[in-house]
Amino acid sequence: MAEKKKYLYGPVPSRRLGRSLGVDIVPFKVCTLDCVYCQLGRTSQKSIERKDYVPVEAVLAELRERLAEGLEADFITISGSGEPTLHCRLGELIDGIKKISDIPVAVITNGTLLYREDVRADCAKADVVMPSLDAGDEEAFRKINRPHADISVERLIGGLCAFRDGFAGELALEVFFVEGLNTDAEQIGKIKDAISRIRPDKVQLNTAVRPTAEAGVERLDVEGLQAIAKELGQRCEIIADFRPQRCGRHIEGKAEEVSGSPASKMGALLSMLKRRPCSLNDICSGLGIGRNEALKYIAGFQQEGVIDSEEKDGIFFFKFKAN
Repeated sequence: MAEKKKYLYGPVPSRRLGRSLGVDIVPFKVCTLDCVYCQLGRTSQKSIERKDYVPVEAVLAELRERLAEGLEADFITISGSGEPTLHCRLGELIDGIKKISDIPVAVITNGTLLYREDVRADCAKADVVMPSLDAGDEEAFRKINRPHADISVERLIGGLCAFRDGFAGELALEVFFVEGLNTDAEQIGKIKDAISRIRPDKVQLNTAVRPTAEAGVERLDVEGLQAIAKELGQRCEIIADFRPQRCGRHIEGKAEEVSGSPASKMGALLSMLKRRPCSLNDICSGLGIGRNEALKYIAGFQQEGVIDSEEKDGIFFFKFKAN
């Protein structure tokens, strides 16, 4: 079934941004990093070359359609299934969004290209920028983030510092903790020193509550994150979602044929799952539908072999089966 929207997905519920309309401008898993914890799997093309990956005009045309339909969102978020700063017309896209909408713009990025002046200029057009820093030294950086050969942790930190110096909006730094890789006292101390240099408005702590690219990636429990937050300082908040939410691996029965609004919801569901694994609760919240309706769509897609599911710490996440 063809998806109505090619570059937009959601709005999806976000613990950081409320209801967020996603904008995906880089092909699946084209990234500067190959993080062990990535919920989308291994990076298929590791690159630092900026390109015109998708037509900005088509993205804006799609957004105009959504706005005309009565879009309600707290943020328009440029993120998706690859590293968005790899798109060479990112700044032009943000300018275009601001011309047609008053909804604030956020950019979720791994921050690795902020050492470049052109990338900093593009991202500075956004209202909120959310980069990442998961390691305090080169050894941990290479174990966790597996970067492109031209990217070092000091280049990453230096780029974040330079961006902070010239950015008037909100800078929210995400730190993703993996048990045994960046959770000892030495690493936390080095990350704290880097945070002091970067001076973000917020520090948001996360861990592996969803399926990850590599098996055996262990999450911290909430008590562990709370202890780290206390060590790192008052600007910290925990964004990892530890809320209980369970559903079965496979839903028996076949979804009925749908048209009109149900078909749109099914297309929106696939669009969400292409960008991240979702629990049943995520799907219901993101699409604004009840449990039974969501299960009907899930059952149909499972019967067709379009989606699969994976358990992570007692929660089942549905995900798109990439070819």
